[in-house]
Amino acid sequence: MELTRRDFVRICTGTVAGIGVSGMFHPFVRDVLAETLTGQRPPVFWVEGQGCTGCTVSLLNNAHPGIAQVLLEIISLHFHPTIMAAEGQLAFQTMLDKANEFTGQYVYIVEGSIPLKASGKYCVVGEVDHHEYTVAETTDIMARGAAVVIAAGTCSSYGGIPAAKGQQTEAVSVSAFLKARNIPTPVINVPGCPPHPDWMVGTLAMLLDAMKRKGIEGGVDATLRELDDVGRPRVFYPNTHLTCPYLGAFEDGNFTPDMTDKAGCRFELGCKGPWSGCDSATRKWNGGVNWCIENATCVGCTSPNFPDGMSPFYEN
Repeated sequence: MELTRRDFVRICTGTVAGIGVSGMFHPFVRDVLAETLTGQRPPVFWVEGQGCTGCTVSLLNNAHPGIAQVLLEIISLHFHPTIMAAEGQLAFQTMLDKANEFTGQYVYIVEGSIPLKASGKYCVVGEVDHHEYTVAETTDIMARGAAVVIAAGTCSSYGGIPAAKGQQTEAVSVSAFLKARNIPTPVINVPGCPPHPDWMVGTLAMLLDAMKRKGIEGGVDATLRELDDVGRPRVFYPNTHLTCPYLGAFEDGNFTPDMTDKAGCRFELGCKGPWSGCDSATRKWNGGVNWCIENATCVGCTSPNFPDGMSPFYEN
């Protein structure tokens, strides 16, 4: 059975018959992608910038397919400071060498924002021959040779918490950093604090599949056409409030006075759902068990102006 691009999008969004309302990946995706992406796959390098590693923790919780199958069958991951066994100068130099070997062909992922103050020394990610590589210098090097850059998480996508009011490190997003350095490599934003594992794995899978079918440049271009106006894949960020199960209560003005009321809308408690634009309401989290608004309010963590523009998170 051949899985078309349209079929894959339908599977990602949970619209194929037989897939639960959680919208998790169908196990069939694992088998198809393993077959589609066999052979030489573009190397993937993941660097941790100024962040909490929460995006990596979320990635490791991927359920369908499991993270072991993602790493072994779908993604040719050559560098990740948290996951890999190697460390130190050997690991970092190997990344630089491998990137040089595959110039113009690899995928570079940044988790966390990029601090600029003090020549970027607020975030050092590697050392070779007693030279400390900041995430700023590393991104300058790696992004120039990449086919595409993926900003994993809101800190990387838009600056996030490290770039919020009062910050002392001059933190910026990946896109802002590349623009300031005149680096034309395209960026795909996968925001969230943290992003759902499906959003990260799904974005990578669609990108790598497109690159396999259309070539490196054609695949990147095809994927970029699927992004919204703030650089997010529309399949995971439909930019709508219509999927919220509390929409009827919202439209009827039925607003709950406290968190324990499971029937009313939480908008007057500070919910930022109307500005989030992600598919959490249908995809859900933790293997489809729950999602943000069932036990709290949405804080708008997938939005470009999070956290400052979404504060305060709760209303009295």
